Amino acid sequence: VPVYNALDASTHFPVAADPRFEAHLSFLGNRLPDREKRVFEYFFKAARKHAGLQFLLGGSGWDEITPAYANVNYLGHVYTSDHNALNSTPLAVLNICRESMARCGFSPPTRVFEAAGAGACLITDAWEGIECFLEPERECLVARGGDEVSEQLQALSPERARTLGQAALERVTAEHTYAQRAAVVEEALSTL
Repeated sequence: VPVYNALDASTHFPVAADPRFEAHLSFLGNRLPDREKRVFEYFFKAARKHAGLQFLLGGSGWDEITPAYANVNYLGHVYTSDHNALNSTPLAVLNICRESMARCGFSPPTRVFEAAGAGACLITDAWEGIECFLEPERECLVARGGDEVSEQLQALSPERARTLGQAALERVTAEHTYAQRAAVVEEALSTL
């Protein structure tokens, strides 16, 4: 029985926008060997194509790269206490799975649920099974590379972003909380 990551609704929820995190697109993730290439493809490629838009990057290890991008504001480590504001403030939040997770599929990272739980408009990289957690085009946007991230940002209005974020919030609170995952585990264990 698969038990997936989920939302802890007591810690991740919508909050008021915070000027520190204003941007068109944000990404939060540490620099890791099996993620770095994908971050260049999905995040930095979109930033390069949209010099007039503001991008926000949180996570450790990117400090030597970001000076080459005038429109990328590098935050470094973002404390958990700021995650709700980081997810609630930008026009859209980008999820980029690690290579192994994307290749495997059906491996939603916790950040997907944290962003959706904050009512964020989520743009995620493409991976098999996303539709089991969030419905593409209704509850999230799916990109197959930096060009598609760029196109989605170009077409995304604040109204559409709010609609997607609200739909994602409703879905994860209805179907993807840790309390619901615990019920799955209890049911599976009761049949042993």
